[in-house]
Amino acid sequence: MIAILLGAPGSGKGTQSKTLSAKYGFKHLATGDIFRGEIAAKSTLGLKAQEYVKSGKLVPDNLVTEMVAGKLQIDGSKYLLDGFPRNLEQAQSLDKFLTPQKAAIDVVVYLNLPHPEAIKRLTSRRVCAKCGEVYNLMTRPPAAEGKCDACGGDVVQREDDTEATAKKRLMVFEDLTHPLVAYYKAEQVFHEIDAAKSPEAVAAELCAIVDQVGAAK
Repeated sequence: MIAILLGAPGSGKGTQSKTLSAKYGFKHLATGDIFRGEIAAKSTLGLKAQEYVKSGKLVPDNLVTEMVAGKLQIDGSKYLLDGFPRNLEQAQSLDKFLTPQKAAIDVVVYLNLPHPEAIKRLTSRRVCAKCGEVYNLMTRPPAAEGKCDACGGDVVQREDDTEATAKKRLMVFEDLTHPLVAYYKAEQVFHEIDAAKSPEAVAAELCAIVDQVGAAK
């Protein structure tokens, strides 16, 4: 099974991906993790990507698709794609990669989060500067203000979680996502969940969808 989790920044993709991976044995493929891994390994693709990242440019769609596709083994494994595809071009490139292997996307779930809630969540997010543990002042604050529960490091707000930056990120996401949503709706593999619900309620709906798709395969 190949599943795609779409959602604006702050919609809970990371949290829900962990839940699904633990329950169903999905291999969680997050674009950011793949980039960092390839760049750290100094692979050919990683070195190409690093040139763009260093110059502040977006990594081209074909290179992103090549990096993610390289992690997909069509051997019966379950994959959960998080943050990919990011736009229509990447979705079409992914299909071109899968079709010759007689594979296809089985399910796409869109975690739909209203803008005001997304901004509230993003600006409440804090990250440990030392170990990277993520907190949220609304739903999961650190036990001691400003200090990480896990390692005692300083818990800070990232630059891209300020309100001005959050609004820009959401605008970019909306522009890219509308064509993507239409594309997958046409493929009839698309589901939508209200991500403003509690994480537990969202997880229950996600699991129901995965169970339904699994039973139909």
